[in-house]
Amino acid sequence: MTSFDKTVTVRTHDAGSMPGFVALPAGGSGPGLVLLQEIFGVTEYIASRARDLANLGYVTLVPELYWRLGSGISTDEQTEAGLQEAFGYMTRLDGAQAADDAVAALEHLRAMPETGGRAGVMGFCLGGRLAFEVGVRSNPDVVVAYYGSGTADRLEDAPKLTCPVLFQWGGADTYLPPEQTQRIEAAFESHPAAEFHTHPGAGHAFDNFRAPIFYHQPAAEASWPQTVAFLQRHYPATRN
Repeated sequence: MTSFDKTVTVRTHDAGSMPGFVALPAGGSGPGLVLLQEIFGVTEYIASRARDLANLGYVTLVPELYWRLGSGISTDEQTEAGLQEAFGYMTRLDGAQAADDAVAALEHLRAMPETGGRAGVMGFCLGGRLAFEVGVRSNPDVVVAYYGSGTADRLEDAPKLTCPVLFQWGGADTYLPPEQTQRIEAAFESHPAAEFHTHPGAGHAFDNFRAPIFYHQPAAEASWPQTVAFLQRHYPATRN
């Protein structure tokens, strides 16, 4: 059996309406995961990962974090022009507001009867940093952050993130260089359930198989099983 999707509207803290979709496990219920987008928006890649998580048994909510900038924004991961367009949207995004919207998505997911009140957060790129922000601003059950550039600038808040947390890095990531990942790891040195994986030779966004300018197959193939194993240890879902 496979997952299925439904559209949702998340009520934000300023009473706005943020669209998104939920990928549901075949059985219709399970622990929740908010999945936060890259700078490209809610693309087919992000939708694919949401369905992967649903097939593992997680009720996965993907909010459209660019909703304040326009409707249904996604850019082409496969071209330099699409990358530059994505940078344009990211620079226009109010990061603090986006983090608050992501917390609202977590609260929405936790309130859904399908999750039984459980909800964690996972993000890639822009979403990786915002997953960290949700972890320090709210109370997710788990945080998974793939190459969240900008996280190293917020380490004074690291002690506020107390749930299990997984960080995935690319060893050749120019947007999140080793000097920064080492500082992040040091900030979480005393955290009892923090896990880190660095993938040699991989740059930023190495998991995005639809972005040839970034995709690094060995890192993608190594990191996803690590992520699944982490979730199964700290936030298990019954397979449907």
